[in-house]
Amino acid sequence: MRQIIALGGGGFSMEPDNPLMDLYILKQSGKPSPNICFLPTASGDAENYINKFYQFFRRFPCRPSHLSLFRPPTRDLEGFLLEKDIIYVGGGNTRNLLILWKEWGLVPVLKKAWEEGIVLAGISAGAICWFEEGVTDS
Repeated sequence: MRQIIALGGGGFSMEPDNPLMDLYILKQSGKPSPNICFLPTASGDAENYINKFYQFFRRFPCRPSHLSLFRPPTRDLEGFLLEKDIIYVGGGNTRNLLILWKEWGLVPVLKKAWEEGIVLAGISAGAICWFEEGVTDS
């Protein structure tokens, strides 16, 4: 089943003491311990945002990772992302996120991820990025 879970607010970065939304996202993978990958592109890969992601998700049965375009963990970004069960995009600047994704060739990779049933989720810019149109302050 193809899923996009778009959050206008909440989640680990805004409500770390209320895990309900993020637990829902984990559950949607259908896996007992899903691979969840955070894309902090919209925040410019802000270290404190990445740290919040790991601090939050390490409390639950999942395998968290992140993809930095400023310090990519591999040259094979497609392989890296397509092995995940959930791709969770953080908030920040929507325009910068989309420009960087296009430049790095991630747009077709993320479309393929969706077609393969990987759960796509995100908050703010990470929610808008999945749609052709939306309202943003970017």
